[in-house]
Amino acid sequence: MSPAAHTPSAAHAGPGRMTGVKVFVRGLKLEAEIGVYDHEHGRRQPLVADVEMDIAATGWERLADTINYEVIAEKARRVAAEGHFQLVEAFAERLGQLCLEDPRVVQVRVRVEKPLALAPEAAAAGAEIILTRA
Repeated sequence: MSPAAHTPSAAHAGPGRMTGVKVFVRGLKLEAEIGVYDHEHGRRQPLVADVEMDIAATGWERLADTINYEVIAEKARRVAAEGHFQLVEAFAERLGQLCLEDPRVVQVRVRVEKPLALAPEAAAAGAEIILTRA
């Protein structure tokens, strides 16, 4: 190994002690069947999701040591494909539960916005949920 290569001890050297890390995806654009009104049934609407996960602090030198952003995006796309959701809260909780399937995730915060819900009066409306590992 060359002197410039990072080893776990070199990556974590210094006066600070890491106690956790947040992995996030912001502004993920999706389309889903969502809404309680008749005109919202049978059609897809744009959603914007933010997912933030607290994971246990460990060494990470490889992608397998952390949460892959693409895995988060795939979970969101999978939820969007599941069928009609009445509420963004239900969509957010379903996505959060999928994120907690990874045992390294301690807590997940999911925010889901419907950009067209109050357009043009508001940029978006939505909900944010927080799930903590039991």
